[in-house]
Amino acid sequence: MHQNYYFLKQLSLQLPLKLVGKQLETCFSQNKDELILGFEGAGEEFFIRALLTSHFSALSFPSDFKRARANSVELFEPVLGQQVEAIVQHQNERSFYLRFTNNFLLLFKLFGNRANVVLYHEHQAIDLFHKKFGADLEMNPLHMDRPLQQNYAAFAAAEGNLRKIYPTFGDLPALYLAQQQYATQPLDEKWEMVQTLLEKLEQPDAYYITKLDGKTRLSLLPLGEVQNTFHNPIDALNDFTRSYLYETGFERQYEQARQHLEKKLNGTRTVLAQTELKLQELRHDRSYSQTADVLMANLTNIPPRAAEVELYDFYTDKNRSYKLKPDETPQKQAERLYRKAKNQHLEVKQLEEKAERKLEETIVLEDALAAIEAVDGFKSLKLFLREYAHILAGKQQAQPEIPFRLFESEGFKILVGKSARNNDVLTQKHAHKDDLWLHAKDVSGSHVVIKHQAGKTVPATVLEKAAQLAAYYSKRKTDSLCPVLYTPKKFVRKPKGSAPGSVVVEREKVLLVKPENPFERNR
Repeated sequence: MHQNYYFLKQLSLQLPLKLVGKQLETCFSQNKDELILGFEGAGEEFFIRALLTSHFSALSFPSDFKRARANSVELFEPVLGQQVEAIVQHQNERSFYLRFTNNFLLLFKLFGNRANVVLYHEHQAIDLFHKKFGADLEMNPLHMDRPLQQNYAAFAAAEGNLRKIYPTFGDLPALYLAQQQYATQPLDEKWEMVQTLLEKLEQPDAYYITKLDGKTRLSLLPLGEVQNTFHNPIDALNDFTRSYLYETGFERQYEQARQHLEKKLNGTRTVLAQTELKLQELRHDRSYSQTADVLMANLTNIPPRAAEVELYDFYTDKNRSYKLKPDETPQKQAERLYRKAKNQHLEVKQLEEKAERKLEETIVLEDALAAIEAVDGFKSLKLFLREYAHILAGKQQAQPEIPFRLFESEGFKILVGKSARNNDVLTQKHAHKDDLWLHAKDVSGSHVVIKHQAGKTVPATVLEKAAQLAAYYSKRKTDSLCPVLYTPKKFVRKPKGSAPGSVVVEREKVLLVKPENPFERNR
């Protein structure tokens, strides 16, 4: 109800106590949707902050305001130095104006997402805050009262329809009546209920900051979960605006961060899938030399200047479609493919490295999304944004090194920390409670994590390979056998103030393995 007629009427009764007799000393904007007005008189200052965005508009009254040294523009200069004579609220309308000396008026039109402030001189509009609402220049603040027939006869003719007779109520007064079973009452009882409600709106007991459907609202009626109660509309509006902006600011930043991570993750997954497909083609049925062999074997079967042709592939014993360059003979294309085949192993190596990088990035982004799901307030969101700033950064910023090596076995991902500091990052950020955590026993070395898969048990063969990696990347690398402890990550904790990579492990089991990288021998 912060822009409801009945609340603005109360606000307009309170503002003269703060403004009448004061001069407008400053009027400026340092954000495109925010107007600041500073008044002074009798040694006192008073500020109005008008926030007029497309999704939210409200007034607030800060005790002081520090103007930025840059990116600030003076507005409504003709009225500067003029003294406030009165505040006039329009009847049944969400607007009021300040009347100044020398026939200046400043209209506050608080019409939801079309809110604006308009300056008048000698009854003529001379300036707008939001220039996009050019039609506001045609409004006459002296003729904006909206008379409504709100007697019993009109009420009876409308059969108690609130929208027709009391369009100024808005949703909260209507909800208040609905909770009192308004719809089921006879007409006379409805009329009495409305009159009682009007008395509350015209002389509210208090101003309530409340939660309704999970959103912060300002109300003249005790609805929902009341968070705060005020007896002054200025104080109530200040608290509401602060609470609302805090709440929606959190929601907006949270959603922006989450969507950005999802977009990066989807993009990374797409590149990974394309890279793996290309690797599959080069490693198996689509190698350059094989394609060249098929073209050479079918030179007489390829029509001149063909862009695509279907040929028998004797490597797979199937017909396959081949894309061709119409301006190049099949023989020339085959020769070019044979040349490319000489360097195909280099391309495969580059693609393998790219696939590994993208798989690492996928894990990092998945972990970041899991972390943001745990954010439950502005404080934890700020910590998240600071901690994951490098991931949320734009493309122009260099991405930091991934803190782990990545291996894969039987569909399970195995992460190996690269250093003591990276071990902390791996275990604290990229390992979840159900992941399996490994480390060489009684010596320094890399933390190793086997990523959990819902509904699947880690096979013994995968566990052994991960244990071999833990032994290989430890001080026991040259031993013939190395004991490796393992336990679910939920039993691994880092004591406060402990050295990088240092943790306390509980409920561990031990596996004896030969220190080696089992993935190197398979290459």
